[in-house]
Amino acid sequence: MGPARVTAVRHGESEANVAYARAGDAPLVYGFGDDEVGLTARGRSQAEALGRRLAALPGSESPELVWSSPYLRAVQTWEVARSAWCGEPPPVLVDERLRDVENGLLARLNPAAVRERFPEEAARLLAEGPYVYRPPGGESFADVVARLRAFLAELAVRADGRRVLLVAHDSVILGLRHAIAGTPDGEEAAAGASAPVLSVPVLNASVSTWHAVRGRLEIVAFNDTSHLDA
Repeated sequence: MGPARVTAVRHGESEANVAYARAGDAPLVYGFGDDEVGLTARGRSQAEALGRRLAALPGSESPELVWSSPYLRAVQTWEVARSAWCGEPPPVLVDERLRDVENGLLARLNPAAVRERFPEEAARLLAEGPYVYRPPGGESFADVVARLRAFLAELAVRADGRRVLLVAHDSVILGLRHAIAGTPDGEEAAAGASAPVLSVPVLNASVSTWHAVRGRLEIVAFNDTSHLDA
């Protein structure tokens, strides 16, 4: 039957999020590997608010198992969030399949830097669309969806009937939405740059939830940040 409930959260604001926002349309080469990027002070505050929200959930919704991306900002988000738990927090497992999309040759570069240094790749992205475009040495969004489908198939067995929390990244949460909905890859590829599943920005420390109805996960909430407003 699979999990009874899946809650997926994006990590809190990261140092790279701030650096890219400040750069704007100016070229930027970020100085750290994607797996090394940590949370800002604001990101930690967001993770604390997330933890309070999770701790306040009724027993029928509270996570029983946690899976996390191995990347530092996701691990830190869970470490901060679980400190708000009353009693013993659920166990956490780290899974490589929950990592952010890998950008290969274009890692550490913002779009302006890609256009400046690799104009042919910028043109190829525009022509192919983000769902199928794969940078040299990196992944397409379709690749992310493929590994998430494998993860969900395993989750169906390991978390059968359980409530699950996933701590990951915007690409993972968008990929989960696509994989759980069962949308054919061809539809997204044909949509190119306007692919619906890629058009919604997933916010830092947001909560997205699916609940099992007659053996199928149905979306309850997506990209919810009401706990941060408080």
